[in-house]
Amino acid sequence: MDLREKKTRRSITNAFLELRTKKPLEKITVKELCEKAEVSKATFYLHYKDIYDLSDVLQNNIIDEIMTFITDPREMIYDPCKSTDELIRGFYSNRNIINILFSGSQFSKLPEKTEGAIKEILFSKYPELKTNVYANIRITYQLMGSFYSFYKYEMEFGVEAVKGCVDEITAMFENREYHIDGEE
Repeated sequence: MDLREKKTRRSITNAFLELRTKKPLEKITVKELCEKAEVSKATFYLHYKDIYDLSDVLQNNIIDEIMTFITDPREMIYDPCKSTDELIRGFYSNRNIINILFSGSQFSKLPEKTEGAIKEILFSKYPELKTNVYANIRITYQLMGSFYSFYKYEMEFGVEAVKGCVDEITAMFENREYHIDGEE
């Protein structure tokens, strides 16, 4: 990507984020975005199919950033406290941009995309887990539980209190002996 293209994408992204802080995704038009970014509609459409495509690209970039906090996705099964802590750190360190990109109707996409990214990484390294019911449910249960708990209670009780509680609940899973094939 050349410098001009980078500048154009940056301009579009910055204009989009500014608009997203004020409006739901569904209310942003390509016309107003292009005016704010000072690009033509033709230029916009060279890079993105529509506003939703732009939003999806930016959301996926944040998911990729969150994934950098996960040292080993297999720990979602074998070391849930560590992996939950990594996820919470990933969510928290990206909280400002998450609050913009995943607000309103987009909120549920954050845990869904995060789960998809974790499973994609995990299943590419360990394809036998793709059909393992325990592995799939464990990842979904842990991710959705920690995600919604964090976002629901973090402002009320603080990051450390929520993290401590999530760790304590998650530790209950670690006290049970599971084998990857789901046998106890």
